[in-house]
Amino acid sequence: MERGSIEREIHIDARPEVVYEVVSRPEHLREWWPDEAELEPAPGGTGVITFGDRTSPDAHVVPVTVVEADPPRRFSFRWVYDRAEAATPANSLLVVFELIPSGAGTLLRFTETGFREKGWEAAVLEEQYREHVSGWDHFLPRLVTYVARLVSTP
Repeated sequence: MERGSIEREIHIDARPEVVYEVVSRPEHLREWWPDEAELEPAPGGTGVITFGDRTSPDAHVVPVTVVEADPPRRFSFRWVYDRAEAATPANSLLVVFELIPSGAGTLLRFTETGFREKGWEAAVLEEQYREHVSGWDHFLPRLVTYVARLVSTP
């Protein structure tokens, strides 16, 4: 099984400008992905995303560094790295949202790469990869549903 990248293509019934905001802005991210998001959506911008109640010791707080912000075409960030370090290709995963106009909507090309580069032992690599596949398979449909609600609200 290939564990180097996760790739998905999804059609969204909204213009790329709308989808770009939804994948890059904290106020939209928290509506479909993490419970909390603090992020400066500009190249080099840093922040954190939180899964769970931030005041709880069980909360999963993950640092994020924006790599590319090219509205309305492309937004990418690095995550899953030690907060004490700067994100690099060797210590983090790279998430890319590529937005392509498609009729009245947008084709979203999603990729997450860097699993092998992290240097995890085989069992950890397999577990992390499986968790991320499962996570994105859960959250990306929520993105589609959220955008549909957003564009149908007057």
